Amino acid sequence: MRAMVLCAGYGLRLGEHTRHTPKAMLRLAGLPLLEYILRHLARHGFDEIAVNLHFLPETIREYFGDGRSCGCQLTYVEEAELLGTAGSVRRMAEFLAGGVFLVHYGDVVTNQDFTAMLEAHQRQGALATLLVHQRPGSNSVVVLDDQQRVSRFLERPSDAQRREAASCWAFSGVTLCNPELLDLLPATTPCDFPRDVFPGLAGSGRLLGFPLTGYRCAVDSPERLAEARRAAERGLLGGGRPER
Repeated sequence: MRAMVLCAGYGLRLGEHTRHTPKAMLRLAGLPLLEYILRHLARHGFDEIAVNLHFLPETIREYFGDGRSCGCQLTYVEEAELLGTAGSVRRMAEFLAGGVFLVHYGDVVTNQDFTAMLEAHQRQGALATLLVHQRPGSNSVVVLDDQQRVSRFLERPSDAQRREAASCWAFSGVTLCNPELLDLLPATTPCDFPRDVFPGLAGSGRLLGFPLTGYRCAVDSPERLAEARRAAERGLLGGGRPER
């Protein structure tokens, strides 16, 4: 199966950690963040993976090569200008169009069971299935109905909207997609899933939420980086090859 890992961002909120290093190459217990993502995807059958690049792309290419050492086959695509999460996926439509595919934010590490998530996605006939976790105050608020379908998706909601939604569910940065979704992605650039795609699909019955059952961390601040490093040291993210 195919997947895309979104690694083009600068990681500015990480300050000095990403001044000379792509966020995907930050070390967790001796291994790059991206290595944990690739190995976990491969364990669940996603072994043909596209990675978009922008900042210091050669650093990632030189380390991972063709991806074989991580159990996958990598395809790299460089973005001269940032296209946004959905814009990057739209650009790779031909690569992804052959069947169900997974989109994974490049700053999220998780040990979530993607096989179980895929089974739920197929069983319920969803167009897209979002991994969600409980986090009050998140920028991406997800409201689920009693069948775990997304009835509302609020990106950067106001305080009044948060109170009205009364939901603690948040988007986790992982999405399973049917190829039909590619035809619905706006042609605007940049284009993002949380801002430009998911709100319009919410309430259609075609967008499913899958609650997180494992560990997950978005490495988007120095504090979260420290948390992810502790998780890796405790073995929560699986192992990998020795540091080089």
